Amino acid sequence: MNSLYILLHVISVVIWVGGMFFAHACLRPIAADQLEPPLRLNLWVGVFGRFFPVVWLAIIILLFTGYMMIFSIWQSMAATPLYVHIMNGAGIVMMLIFMHVFFVPYKKLKAAVIAEDWPAGAKALAQIRMLVGVNILLGMLVIIVASGGRYL
Repeated sequence: MNSLYILLHVISVVIWVGGMFFAHACLRPIAADQLEPPLRLNLWVGVFGRFFPVVWLAIIILLFTGYMMIFSIWQSMAATPLYVHIMNGAGIVMMLIFMHVFFVPYKKLKAAVIAEDWPAGAKALAQIRMLVGVNILLGMLVIIVASGGRYL
């Protein structure tokens, strides 16, 4: 059963962190260069409207599979190695950042687009961009620790 948990866990990380990386490093610069604010902000509302439900599902899967592996392999948090605690802690911070993005600036972005308040929408999008950048860095840290932590 642990192999299934690992598979689902890794797929969820790849989708979440990979999706953030693609949006931030590939889609964002092109959208900023080629689209005026009304089109760009509408695009981001649409992109986030499709990506964020996937992130919610990834979070549920990550929490379930992560804790199932902890308690099936080590039986307690106390017996869990340091690298797993680092992954857990960084993952929880990532989840909290995502929840803030979802409930605060994303909500403001959607409201601004509906009201056609492009400066407010740009401000909300800038906050999302900064927080996604932080989450990408944390996600990379988690990947580094997950892939090499037991050997450090």
